[in-house]
Amino acid sequence: MVSQFKPTWMVSAIYNVSPQQLKRAGIKAILTDLDNTLIAWNNPDGTPELRQWIQTMHQNGIRIVVVSNNSAKRISRAVSPLGLQFVSRSLKPLTRGIRQAQHDLGLTKDEVVMVGDQLMTDMWAANNAHVRSILVKPLIETDKWDTQINRFFEKFVMRRLHQQYPGMTWQEDLG
Repeated sequence: MVSQFKPTWMVSAIYNVSPQQLKRAGIKAILTDLDNTLIAWNNPDGTPELRQWIQTMHQNGIRIVVVSNNSAKRISRAVSPLGLQFVSRSLKPLTRGIRQAQHDLGLTKDEVVMVGDQLMTDMWAANNAHVRSILVKPLIETDKWDTQINRFFEKFVMRRLHQQYPGMTWQEDLG
């Protein structure tokens, strides 16, 4: 039962994922959550590190699509300056947003990876869609009120995951 939340990889930050690692895994596109994965939920402008990471991905032919449960207005405000595509109201943990992004990119499930900071939405959605996933640590320790509820339950799920999969540890990259 707990395996539905298990990430393929656990990497400390999305910025540590390199295009070379993704290409070795056959991945052509990153589907990423927005809040506390790509940007801090309370800083919609992002950081210079984010802009550099996006540029590096683009230069290496790795496409990025934001798949978020947020509204189109909220996502657009954050990603339009970054030139990223997005799927709003993705309904994670359902597969709608992942499937739409995958379809829009014209890629197979083996060519995309879902990156997110939450087990209960991002990892569960990826597993439901049968795509690989990368769990990252939240960029900041605070969350919106609705995410705080998920974080409470995630502590118990993570404990069970570690019991069932003792080799599950945080890495600095996909290596």
